[in-house]
Amino acid sequence: MENRKEITAMLSLSTQMYINPNKDPRIYWAREVTFDYATSKAVRVDFMKFKPVNNTVSGIEKGDFYCYEVKSSVEDFHSKNGHNFLGDYNYYVMPEEVYEKVKNEIPYGIGVFVPEKMNWRGAWYDLKSVKKALRKDRTRPVSEMLLMMFRSAERDRG
Repeated sequence: MENRKEITAMLSLSTQMYINPNKDPRIYWAREVTFDYATSKAVRVDFMKFKPVNNTVSGIEKGDFYCYEVKSSVEDFHSKNGHNFLGDYNYYVMPEEVYEKVKNEIPYGIGVFVPEKMNWRGAWYDLKSVKKALRKDRTRPVSEMLLMMFRSAERDRG
């Protein structure tokens, strides 16, 4: 992985495969989830996953959202974009050498995944946690979060 575009693509594929390695339709996730669309306050989360407690009404309402922001370089980390942590659990995904340079700047409660080794299939990296995310009370309702995920997932269908 030599340039930022390649690193971002590999980290993105690795994140996608971490979230749903077997393309299980019971795992609810989307990429590039936009909130406050068509406003001056629009934000986009690189990857988002929803994990309900179970499939009852209360189990869905009590479910957790996981947000993942991909950062390919120190410059990318220091940019204003892509620090959109709206979930119950929030993570950066970045190369380990980037993590080592910015680890003291990562906000409290935000977790970090780094590539560990090439997956046995050879197409992406397995991710390992080097900093665990702490649960945060999100400010958006489950209905809005699911709607934005659904809209983004629908964009990728077909």
